[in-house]
Amino acid sequence: MQVDGVFAGGGMKALAFVGALEVLAEKDINFKRTAGTSAGALTAAFIKAGYHADDIYQLFSDLDTKHFLDSRPLGTIFPLIKWLSLYSRMGLYKGHTFEKWVEDALAIKGIKTFNDLPNGCLKMVASDMTYGRFIVLPDDLPQYGYDAGQFSVAKAIRMSCSLPFFFEPVKLKNDKGEDSIIVDGGVLSNFPLWLFMRKGKKRERPILGLRLAPEYEDIPPRTIKNSLSLLLSMFDTMRSAHDQRYVAKKDAKDIVFIPVEGAGVTNFGMNEKEKKQLVNLGRETTAAFLKSWSY
Repeated sequence: MQVDGVFAGGGMKALAFVGALEVLAEKDINFKRTAGTSAGALTAAFIKAGYHADDIYQLFSDLDTKHFLDSRPLGTIFPLIKWLSLYSRMGLYKGHTFEKWVEDALAIKGIKTFNDLPNGCLKMVASDMTYGRFIVLPDDLPQYGYDAGQFSVAKAIRMSCSLPFFFEPVKLKNDKGEDSIIVDGGVLSNFPLWLFMRKGKKRERPILGLRLAPEYEDIPPRTIKNSLSLLLSMFDTMRSAHDQRYVAKKDAKDIVFIPVEGAGVTNFGMNEKEKKQLVNLGRETTAAFLKSWSY
């Protein structure tokens, strides 16, 4: 059975997707098209490149993910400079090491640009902070003067994964010749289920969403005691408000809600036990979901 899959962002928590993919493969459920934001975009790309669940897990197991924390040289020697670069470069880490790792992983499967994939089979979301809009990759790249087919898939993933203030944003020239600051797609749409939903049009195949959170009605209220907690709550609300508007009750039945708790988005020092726990959670949640899923 073929479906269109949409994967939410969630950083290192996305290892739970590995367990979900294992169960889906066992049930012979395959992805015709995939889409995602941030870590969800990475997962979507690996699937369309031909990686299976155990391959994806192995990619992370063979890697010391702390290598992704690529500070500028002087920032490593003088910690104060690292924090000053946050002001000027808008990110603690360059993000180049992460992009090169993705590029190498995709190259093993013969994938470099979007032309190396079937047309329209992979979409991801990033956020243009200069113009306050989300951009769909590769569809919207011509607006920035790029040939969508010739654009690097690894670069697109890097754009979708550029967590604000953590990784340096990517700069793209917009249609006016000005730099657009591109950051993590999760800022505006962390779960882009809408990418495969067209009003008034019948779906070609079932859409299956995978989200790293409890069901919407089960999300506990936030505790706001000071300005910092208010700021964090505002940011979290911005990440989810757009998506919640587009996920109606009838669509929620097609979403696997994986209730990941306690795992940090940027927890690159996760040990093997913690990784296995996430994988098992993804397996158990997806197996339970499929028992009652009617598509």
